[in-house]
Amino acid sequence: MFKNRDDLDKQLQKAESETISSVIDQNMSVSGELSFKGKTRVDGTVNGSVSGDHLVLSQTGKIIGDVKVSSFVCHGTTDGTIVADIVSARKECFIKGKLEAGSLTVDSGASLDCEVKTTAGKPGITQGIDLPKKEEKPATDAKLTN
Repeated sequence: MFKNRDDLDKQLQKAESETISSVIDQNMSVSGELSFKGKTRVDGTVNGSVSGDHLVLSQTGKIIGDVKVSSFVCHGTTDGTIVADIVSARKECFIKGKLEAGSLTVDSGASLDCEVKTTAGKPGITQGIDLPKKEEKPATDAKLTN
């Protein structure tokens, strides 16, 4: 996906400037797999795996499950494995589990209770990586409650 630091910077600029195309409202809860293209913001709760391009988890957002995205800006709470080319842990966020990132930024006030692996110099880590499978009943249908 990326060949060098300049490509990583371009991808970060693209992610920041892209318009949010999907929103999981704070009054919503999703159970199952969430897959998307473009940029998505999660204000509610996701119980299950999340995969896509650019993900923003707001302060009210919570993900319990694995995340595999190109870029991840975390203001909320996650519990699971995160694999992303670019991760920004913002003030007051809480990340628990495992974190693997090509580029990692941690703001003052962010909380990380996780195993961290940065792969600087190896951008494009989300290509060809399968997230570990949780020992749960497989999700056949996503359920959306409001």
